[in-house]
Amino acid sequence: MPHNHHDGHCSHESNDNDHDHDHGTNDLGPNDNLFPHIDRANVVALNATTEGSVALKPWDQRNNEEAFLESDADDQLILRIPFTGSVKLRSLLLKTGPGDQTPTKVALFSNQPSMDFNDVSDQTPVQEFDIPQDRNVAEYAVKTAKFNNVSSLTLFFPASQGADTTRIYYVGLLGHWTERKSDPVITIYETQANLADHEKIQGTNGNFSTTPSQ
Repeated sequence: MPHNHHDGHCSHESNDNDHDHDHGTNDLGPNDNLFPHIDRANVVALNATTEGSVALKPWDQRNNEEAFLESDADDQLILRIPFTGSVKLRSLLLKTGPGDQTPTKVALFSNQPSMDFNDVSDQTPVQEFDIPQDRNVAEYAVKTAKFNNVSSLTLFFPASQGADTTRIYYVGLLGHWTERKSDPVITIYETQANLADHEKIQGTNGNFSTTPSQ
């Protein structure tokens, strides 16, 4: 997939999506950064040496290589990211490596909050990207029409580029967040009770007086 570098930032464009946002020149980062809307306490990493949330850093920590997510028993890694609302995803940001510890690719699955390694072989990813060896933060623009109502995002890294383990320094997400609305409580009021719809009250034998009480 073609990509180019600009201001120390690598961009991977999706042919199906025109992506436009303002990154800015300070450490506030893109104005559509979803970091505040990630349910970090419930982020789960499978086959990892640390908690998955270590890779979900604020924008000003994106180049920090002191904390990272690394696979454990082999080079496969799953990262499950829940949101605090509904998200329209626009881009995935990744800083990986170094060298052969860079993943070969990343597969994205939406609304699969309990996905594990047994599931990924049976599921088709919504989208996937090849990952080049690069120590810069890379941006992968997704097909927004396929990530329009996302409550959780699962990232699957199937293999490294030759190393025994895979390493992820930074995972960032860009898009639009909306508050998740609770389902409304619907109450049905009967204008006139149908006695056939109700159980009999003991002792009445189903007979009710219509004479108003004195």
